[in-house]
Order: sequence, then C-alpha cells, then structure tokens
Amino acid sequence: MIGMGYRTIKTAIGAGLAMWIASTLQLEFATFAAIIVIMCIETTKKRTLYTIKDKLFASILSLILGMIVFELLSYHPIVFALFILLFMPILVKIRIQSGFITSMVVLLHIYTVQEASIRVFLNELAVISIGIGIALLVNSIMPSFKKDIENLKSKIEEKYSTILFEFHAHLKDRNRKWNGQEITESDTIINQAKATIIQDIENHLLREENKDYNYFKMRADQLEILKRMITIVGIVSASELHIKQKEMLADFFLNISQNVRSNNVNVALEKLTDYEESIRETELPKSREEFEVRANLYYLNFEIKNYLIIKQKLMS
Repeated sequence: MIGMGYRTIKTAIGAGLAMWIASTLQLEFATFAAIIVIMCIETTKKRTLYTIKDKLFASILSLILGMIVFELLSYHPIVFALFILLFMPILVKIRIQSGFITSMVVLLHIYTVQEASIRVFLNELAVISIGIGIALLVNSIMPSFKKDIENLKSKIEEKYSTILFEFHAHLKDRNRKWNGQEITESDTIINQAKATIIQDIENHLLREENKDYNYFKMRADQLEILKRMITIVGIVSASELHIKQKEMLADFFLNISQNVRSNNVNVALEKLTDYEESIRETELPKSREEFEVRANLYYLNFEIKNYLIIKQKLMS
C-alpha cells in the first residue's frame, strides 16, 4: 500500500492503543496520549529516547509552572501569552526545546479546566505516562538491517572487483574502453551503507562499536586510493613500450580483483614484495619514456600496497 511504511503502522497502532487505555481509565484529555505517541515515534530507538526525554521534562515543567502562574496571575489569554514568552527561553537554556509543543498542550489543558489541583496534576501525568509508555513499547520493535547491509557488502565487493579488473585490462590493452562508472556507483553504495548502519547502531542502545561501519569505512579509504590510481593506470596503459613490470602489475591487479572478498591479505602483500624485488633487479631505463612509465608503475605499486594494508589493519 502506498505510503504504508513500518513507522506509519507502528504509529497508528500505538496512537490507537494509547487513546483506548486513557479512555478506559476515564482520564480527561485522553486523546493527548495518542498525540504523544505520534510525536514520539522516531526512526530509531535512540532518537525515540531523546525525543521522549525532551517531551517528558518539558511537559512536567509546563504542568508545574503553568499551575503556579495561572493561580497567581489568573486564567487569562495575556497570562498564557506571557507564559510562552518566558517559558521558551527556559526550554532552550536546558536544551529540551523539542518538547515545546507537547508542553503547550499541557498548558492549554490547565487553562481549559482552570483548576490547579492534585487531581488535574495526576490526570495529566497519567496521560503523559501512557503516551510515552506506548511509544516506547511500539518503537522497541525495529526491523533488522542485517540483510540489507550484507547485500551492500556484496555490491561494493563486486564493484571493486570490476574496477581492479579494468585496471588489469587497461594495462594489457591500451585500446580498451571503460567509463569508470563503478567508481561513482561505489561512492553511492558506501554512503547508503553508512546511513543504514548508523540507523542500525541507533537501534542497539548498548552497542558502542559496529564492525559493519568499520568495514565500509575501510572500503571508503580504499576507494580514495582507487580514484588516485585511475589516472596513473591511464598514463601507463597509453605507452606502447613493452615493459616486463607492466605485465606483472597487470597480473597482480587481476589477482586482487579475483580475491576482493578474501581476508588473506598477507599472501597478496608477499606477492607485491616479490614484484618490488624484480624492480630492483631490472636494468635502469634506457629512455625518458621508459623512466616515466616505470616511475608510474612504482607509484601504482605504492598505492596497491596502501590499498591492501588498509584491509589488513581491519582484519588484525
């Protein structure tokens, strides 16, 4: 059904339940319990707790101060207006201004009944408690994002595999065409994953560290390296010189493209060390062009090592 999201369903059930309970207990302003539920339902458990805290404290403060002010100065629209002018800075000062609207509803209830008594106080407190309690109850049920996160992991690994394969292919074939769209798509996937993971973290109140977030931070750091390598791969592949190290590096790109999902980074780093040894044993460049190509190959080697070390740190 269009517009029928998980949060909408919870809000509808919670609002109806809160109103029913308050009405069954024959509380005045029973509909206010439903309003509290509607205003307290957030996308995550942590945000719900913050919202409830602000609205609870602001409402109780408004209830107490409102009774005192109205009894001292009379129940008059001017007094109501003056209360708002003085009350809002207080909420801002103690940083619970998000509870302003609910606190004003409480104030209007006092103004409507024009009575500052224990009965009115307990009635308002009961309605507020029911609304907040139901909001906590219905928002304790949150969907799992694990499947979504695992799916995003698979997508980013596929993109990286393609990018690294294209590096291999360009070093093998200078005429190969590639628009590099996987780089942009990887950025989008990482941002989407981080947003999803943050939402998941906020649904686990006692969890301080999230391995999935660290994973995508690692992939984001690797992506910056891949972006830097694109230009250098293009420069190297444009050369018609046949250089042994270029072939070796192309094969290495192929190897790591096939093992993006692997956690055994040490094997790849050992192969990279062997490649570095071969560079040292090679004769010096015979031309300026060869020197430039080999210098860029050395830079690619440096960036590949950084790419692998970033993952190695996560695995350790």
